[in-house]
Amino acid sequence: PIGLKVGNSMEPEELVELIGMLNPANERGRLTLIHRFGAEKIRERLPRLVEAVREAGHHVLWSCDPMHGNTQTARNGIKTRSFDEIMSEIITAFRIHKDLGSRLSGIHLELTGEDVTECTGGPGNLTEADLARDYRSQVDPRLNYEQAMEIAFLIAEQMK
Repeated sequence: PIGLKVGNSMEPEELVELIGMLNPANERGRLTLIHRFGAEKIRERLPRLVEAVREAGHHVLWSCDPMHGNTQTARNGIKTRSFDEIMSEIITAFRIHKDLGSRLSGIHLELTGEDVTECTGGPGNLTEADLARDYRSQVDPRLNYEQAMEIAFLIAEQMK
């Protein structure tokens, strides 16, 4: 299996060409496209790519990474992510795929079962001021257990 990250700079023609190179036999399940646009850009970018892949007849799995496109720096200089933007990107991804006759097959999340304060918002309504309270990540901000559970319920709701 091969995973290909698809971001804001990817054009439909480029994606179709890459898919042809990475999966020339068009084998089902061989290639997963991991889109990561951010909540603000997914509506603009994803539909064109889904349509181009479908029109080319390529068999791919689609996965959404709502984490990386929604990373930002808080006013206090701490790297964070907004729970609301992560949720928004997930909901939008499900809707776009459904509307275009495609299927979202996976979601990439970065999370921990601990009560960290690395992403703002969510059930605890964490603010930028809360980030310093228990920020432990050495790399990227993660959802805490409450935020992760809320997103799990959202995903289950979208899959009905």
